[in-house]
Amino acid sequence: MSGKVRVLIVDDSALVRQLLSKGLGSDAGIEVVATAGDPYAARDHIARLRPDVMTLDVEMPRMDGVEFLRRLMPQYPIPVVMVSSLTQRGKQITIDSLNAGAVDFVAKPTTDVARGLKAMILELCAKVKLAATVDVSHWKNRRKELPKLLKASGGALAESTDKVIVIGASTGGTEATRRIITRLPAGFPGIVITQHMPPGFTQMYAESLNRESAMQVREAKTGDRVAPGLVLLAPGGKQMRVIRSGGRYEVICEAGPKVSGHCPSVDVLMESAARSVGGNAIGVMLTGMGSDGARGMLAMARAGARNIAQDEASCVVFGMPKVAFEMGGAKRLVPLDDIPPLLVGMLTERAA
Repeated sequence: MSGKVRVLIVDDSALVRQLLSKGLGSDAGIEVVATAGDPYAARDHIARLRPDVMTLDVEMPRMDGVEFLRRLMPQYPIPVVMVSSLTQRGKQITIDSLNAGAVDFVAKPTTDVARGLKAMILELCAKVKLAATVDVSHWKNRRKELPKLLKASGGALAESTDKVIVIGASTGGTEATRRIITRLPAGFPGIVITQHMPPGFTQMYAESLNRESAMQVREAKTGDRVAPGLVLLAPGGKQMRVIRSGGRYEVICEAGPKVSGHCPSVDVLMESAARSVGGNAIGVMLTGMGSDGARGMLAMARAGARNIAQDEASCVVFGMPKVAFEMGGAKRLVPLDDIPPLLVGMLTERAA
């Protein structure tokens, strides 16, 4: 894309619209083409101005962000960055909005507002420019997809219960992970996931996945067993590691510094899997910006794990999978919708 990224700001607060306009407008690569106080005015601006990106308030009085996206995306697909509140309702709408087509989100500051606002604006500018590169045309005329649960040989999966699936994801990963987890059978081997998300949002995301999946999904806590039929999601703000305890695998979740720029970090999870799970692990690297997880996935591969990464065409951001593949940790690049059946095949093949 050449020239400035043209942005539409949607927020019911006139003050917030003013702050976001000033903040985004201060970036030389961004032009704010319009603001709107509600989704109805926003839709008119979209039809008339065709902006490159829209920032969208999560909680609005006439129509919340997720409902607006469900109506908008099949008609006018546009990259959207959600501006999220940290209320319980706001967190839930944020997660639902990501499932409805939003590319990413930033959280509104709650403490030290002056400093928090500056940091939020910097984050929003970066995510707006990244969103402008994302192709969301696949949402055109899209209807709600019913997850198709894969069927696999019960005997083969029963013999693979000592296996652990290790997934890493960042930008675009909430939707990518959902499309994998909701298509796996209830008896699938244990799964551990690190998705880059701040505290508070991971619990909501796990609950959202749990409602749609045959497997049980929950935010992880120290001492949780990695078991068949269970998906454990690293809690925001904590590093999650897999350990071996006797004859079973467990997770440890504890506060710690950022690793590879993140907490939770995919590198931390995958390096622990290399040490504790070795050849019983399968690694999956999904869409995301940067290189977090590439080093850990290489360690997994050297320990005997078989790893795959999402291909460029199906990624929102082909960063983490690209680096993991180039470093040699991931041996194959796979379209997103081919990953669930491939995982089943890898497990039944190894168990056979």
